Formats: sequence, C-alpha cells, structure tokens
Amino acid sequence: MAQYFYDMVEPAEMEQVKYIPTVPEFLSWINGKYADLPALSDGVNTYSYSQMCSRIARRRTVIASLNLAKGSHIAIFDRNSIDAIELFLAVTSSGMVAVNLPAQLPMEAVTGSCKRFDIQAVFVGDVLKPLCAGLAAIGVSVLPASSMAETETPSVSVSKEDTATIFFTGGTTGTPKGAILPHRALMRGSFNGIFLPGRFMGFQRTISMIPLSHVFGLIRGMMAILYSGGQIYSCEDMKATITKLPVIRPNILVLVPGICDILNGLTKLYGPQFLGGELKFIIAGAANVPPRLISEFEKLGVKLFAGYGLTEGANLTSGNIDVETRPTSVGKLYPEQEAKLVNGELWIKGDNVFKGYYKDEEKTKEALTPDAWLRTGDLVRFDEDGYMYITGRIKNLILLSNGENVSPESIEEHFSSYPYIKDVLVSEGEIAGTKCLAIEIFPLMQAFGNKPWEEVVALMNKTVEEVNSKLPSTHRVAKITVREEDFKRTGSMKVSRNQ
Repeated sequence: MAQYFYDMVEPAEMEQVKYIPTVPEFLSWINGKYADLPALSDGVNTYSYSQMCSRIARRRTVIASLNLAKGSHIAIFDRNSIDAIELFLAVTSSGMVAVNLPAQLPMEAVTGSCKRFDIQAVFVGDVLKPLCAGLAAIGVSVLPASSMAETETPSVSVSKEDTATIFFTGGTTGTPKGAILPHRALMRGSFNGIFLPGRFMGFQRTISMIPLSHVFGLIRGMMAILYSGGQIYSCEDMKATITKLPVIRPNILVLVPGICDILNGLTKLYGPQFLGGELKFIIAGAANVPPRLISEFEKLGVKLFAGYGLTEGANLTSGNIDVETRPTSVGKLYPEQEAKLVNGELWIKGDNVFKGYYKDEEKTKEALTPDAWLRTGDLVRFDEDGYMYITGRIKNLILLSNGENVSPESIEEHFSSYPYIKDVLVSEGEIAGTKCLAIEIFPLMQAFGNKPWEEVVALMNKTVEEVNSKLPSTHRVAKITVREEDFKRTGSMKVSRNQ
C-alpha cells in the first residue's frame, strides 16, 4: 500500500524529502531547503522561510524568559494568525508542550482548560484577551500572542518520544479528553500530508481555514504545507477570508465538507472565478465527504480528495486520490503503519499513534493495548485492491429489539450518492412501542428550485423505499422525518448525533 503514495508524486521530489521525527529537526530542515520561498502571509506582510524561522527563534527567547521546566504546558489562544502558527512551532521547538485552545471557548472554559491540562502560560490574541481575565488568579502567565524578542534562542534538543502537543478530542458529547501526541506522531502525520499527485515542493499556496486547535487543521492544513515548502495565508475571520479567494488565488485548500458545500454554493452564485482560477486540489476531511461534492468540484476542474484519520492517530491514517472510481472509499493506509481488523474494528500501530489521554489512565487503557495498538473505534472493510471503507462507529451501534446490532453509518452511506440530499441521520426510533430504525433527511433545497414542499417530501419517502429495497430486512428504515432546517453540527461541521 505504501507504493500507492510513493508512486503518486514526482520521483525527483520524493528523493528530496524524508520523515523527520522532531519539530526542532524539522525547522532546521525547512530553513535549509526552502529559505527564500514565501512561507507565511496575512495579505499585507509576507515572510520567507528564513524570516519565519528567525521570528520563531525570537519567540523562543520570550518562552525561555518564563523560566519554565522542560515539558511545561503552554497554551496558544488565538485565531488562525501568523502569531499562532509561529508560536506553535516556537513552543514545540523549545522543549515545551503546545496546547491550542479553541478560539470559541467561553471564559470559564478557558480557565477550566488551563486547570485541567496544567497550563502554566498562555499566549493570547488581542481579541480574545478579555477571556483570560481570571488566569492570573490561578497562577497562569498571560502574554500577548505578538510577543517577540530582539534576540534569537536556538531550538532545544528533544526526543521523538517527548510530548509535542495535546489536542482536545471527544468533547462532542461530554468533557473533552486531551490526546497526547509525541514529536514522532506529530511529524509522521505531517509527513503523510505531503503526498499529492505530481509536483508538491514549493508549489502549494493555501489558506489556513480550519482551526489550528483541530488536528486536521494543524497537521494537514499547516504542518504538511510547510513540509512541502508551500505558502500559508492566515485566516482570522472565515467570512472575510472567503471573499478574498479571487485575490489570494489558492491552488490547494484543506477543508471540512461543510465549507466545501459553502464554496460550491458561492461558485454557483458568482461563477467559477470566485475560487481564484488556480485551485487544483481540495483535501477534505473531519467528516464524511459526499460523492455529490466530489462530482461538483470535478466540473470546476478541482480534484476533491477524501481520507480518514483521528486525533489519536495524528490525523492522517488513509488517503484517496481515486475518488472518481471509488467515491465512497477513504483510500489506502499511509506508509509505515501496521493495521489489522479485530471483529471488524480497525487497529493501527506505528509512529503516528498517540501516547494516551492526559491524566486519564482508564480511557487510555480503553484506546491503547499493552503492545501499543490503537483501537480506533471505527468499523471498516477493505476491498480486493486494498481500499478502505468506513462502515460505522462501535459507539454508535444500535441494538434493536430482535437482538440485531446495526451501524447507522452503514445505512447513511447509501444516501450519500443522491445529489438532492444534503445529509441524513439514522438513529433508534419507536413505532407503537416497538424499537425501529428512524431516519431524518435534510434535502439539498437548491436542487428543487420552487417545487412545493409536498413534492420534496414525496421524493424523500420514495428514496427511502429505494434504499430499503437494497438492504437486509433487519436494516430497513421504518420511520422517516424530512427536515426543513439543518441539523445541529459539531465544530468540524459534522452532523451531531445528539439532535
């Protein structure tokens, strides 16, 4: 399977890159490899790789002045700014542990997160500073995200097993856990992100649109771009940045499917030129990628690639560039991973696997075996050519009154090919006191023009009948609800299962 990825890139470029196991080594490598290429821009200021690395070194001086022990936790609380990007690299190359706090956290959650994850200092953007008002009282130092000294401090030597960062995960239905990624995992995920068809070094120009507090945004949207010598435009305001697409002219974007939907709608409204005219690739993840989106962007000359990953596996576990022929697959497993199926669940092992959950031994034991296999919690299957398909989540299985376990995702997948359906949600329902499978459907209303609502509902019912005819009797949907309003969604715009 590894050859699948090695064969898709230019051989001459593949010969020039390697897996680099720590952030300090990575910074030294990109500074030497891409020194004069543009690295970061906010649309006004643009910094080359050598300038960026110098600025990171000056930020390390500020971090050193805090006199914290190696391995101390430092939070970054900012939008997707140049400051936030450089601070993450400064913290992790200083031998400290970076914790990116989601910018939407309210004040009490900021304070609670600092306590929960033993954060000793916070670098905060100006707009978010009022939310840090209570941190001094609990002994947390608060510094401006723009902090930078006049002098430079070199990187600290770290082991690939040293912790680099902690990501919030699993907070949709309860208290978020802290997934601990060592340098080896962070950098393996980043290396996996370089694989694209054809040329990739010094070629990519993107916008950092997914929050850096999300593993997909940081690893694929930031680290993999820097690994490839690409240029990143900061994104502190999503709505304002989207309007600048024709000016920035990105040639690659890393997005969640919900934002892909928005961009697709805007191109229908303003024309294909709204994307800037140079967009070649979209890497979509963090939620299911509907085949209709792949088809819509193909018409615009844009390849929309899907994949699969999880925070505990450093985000990039598999990738698919063959979306035209296998639109529902999440692709093949990235190199240097072991994988096996245990009762249908995917287990993986390798450099990309996390160390555990911060101060949560019980959850860590549930996720990691004693011999370092990660139980992903995802039910998958492989076809004869090694392409992987997600069939469900163990925690979402529905136990019916007949004793049958049903994966809602395995049913939802059948509806993804219908171009007039935006999203569906299958759950446990009840009819006359008997458990059954229920479905909520949210139509893609622009596909219906001015047709009466009754016709929309009738087509949705007919579609359910059509899908049911292809399913085993135990997996057929008995209760149908057609929604006029969108579903509640998570921060990554997935449909929340807690409606």
